[in-house]
Order: sequence, then structure tokens, then C-alpha cells
Amino acid sequence: MFRRRRSAQADDEIYEDEPFDDELAEPGPPVGVPRAEGGPWDVDEPHPVRERKDLGSLLVPVGPDCEIELTLAEQQGAWVTVRYGDSEMTVQAFAAPRRGALWDDLRAEIAAEISAAGGQSEETAGPFGMEVMAQVPVPPGQAGPGLYPARFVGVDGPRWLLRALITGPAVSGGSAASVLEEAFRDMVVVRGEHPVPPRDLLELRLPPEAMKAYEEQAAAAAEENRFRTDLGPFDRGPEFTETR
Repeated sequence: MFRRRRSAQADDEIYEDEPFDDELAEPGPPVGVPRAEGGPWDVDEPHPVRERKDLGSLLVPVGPDCEIELTLAEQQGAWVTVRYGDSEMTVQAFAAPRRGALWDDLRAEIAAEISAAGGQSEETAGPFGMEVMAQVPVPPGQAGPGLYPARFVGVDGPRWLLRALITGPAVSGGSAASVLEEAFRDMVVVRGEHPVPPRDLLELRLPPEAMKAYEEQAAAAAEENRFRTDLGPFDRGPEFTETR
């Protein structure tokens, strides 16, 4: 629903015929962006040691009664879902300019898109700073009431933005909100040193053991189906789910 748009500002404008290099476009060291005390963390910062699942650009904490799911979709990009009971939190990490922050701009864009779709939203202060509380229209084809509550959380880090969408009972607070907020707070972002255009998603990948299993399954399926002619294209790629 919320996709990257081309900005008129030079820092964000990317041309297909010109390679992007954020080292040249924005010289100097990254400027620290104030964040809520206690995380989420950059991989180069001191951070608490705990069990985390390595999903590439995100190290996701593993907690009791939580389910972690990584979805790699060809058209929609990639995202991590942390599910706790009937609540879930969808998380994506984006590249950001070396100087400045993205979350202020994205909050306004999110609010505008929700309003254009017939929903409602307001900004409010949360444990990670300003966030967006919303009533979002149910996607076409899905059952349910016309609007459902959603909470958009964002944190600017050094050359990255971590954004989460929380749905379910956790939107209203309580123990479910505390569990998902703790998971978000304990995430570690691995930005890497390679140039990435601002607002582009940072790469997510399956853990090595899951990738090996997926490749074995894909090879077996390809062998089984190589003589079939009725197979259609797949929109979604591999998914990894872990429950603790």
C-alpha cells in the first residue's frame, strides 16, 4: 500500500541511467538521529546480547510465544512479521540519507494515503517517538468491517529507517503491545556499507538453514513438475516461519 515515491529533493532523486553512490552524494560521516533509549539498534552500536534470527539486514529477537515469518514477494518486496496471539507486527528496513531523517516525511505520506483511501489517522506520541494511529480500509476482497485499527511506528537510525505496522489487539495497548514493542526495540539493523538509494528496502534473506531446505524443496518440486504444462506463475517467493 505504501510505496516509495520519487522526491523532488536532490537527495532522494534517483535516475536509472546514473549509478547512485551515497558516499558521493552525501559526504561526511552519518549524523546521529535521536532515538528512544534502548533500541532498536544499529549493528555497530553496543546492544544487548540475546538470541536473534539473522534475516540479512535485520536481526530479529526470538521470544517465547512469538512467531517470526519472513516473506519474500517478487512484486511487493520483503517484510518480516512478528506474530503474537491475534496481533502482528510487520517490519521493513529502508535505506536513508546519510544526513537527515525520513520518518517525518513518511508519516505525512502515510496519513495522506490513508485519507485518500477513505480512512482516518492522527499523529500521537509513543514509546519510539511520534507515530500514526489510524483506521485503515480493509483491502478489497477481504472480509471484515469497513475500517480496522492500525498503528504505524518508525525509527530513524544511521542511514536507515525501521518501520513497523501493528494490527490486532496490540493497537489498543496491553500485554500484546508490550510484547511486540519489546521485539521492535530489540531488533538490530545491519545497514552495510554498500550504496543504496534512500527509501529503497534493505535486503532481507532466509537464514542459511531455511534457504538450504527451500532450495532442496524447490529442486524436488522442479523435478516432479518438469513435465507438467498447467503451472502458473507465482507472485510470492519463499517464506520462513519460526515459532517459539
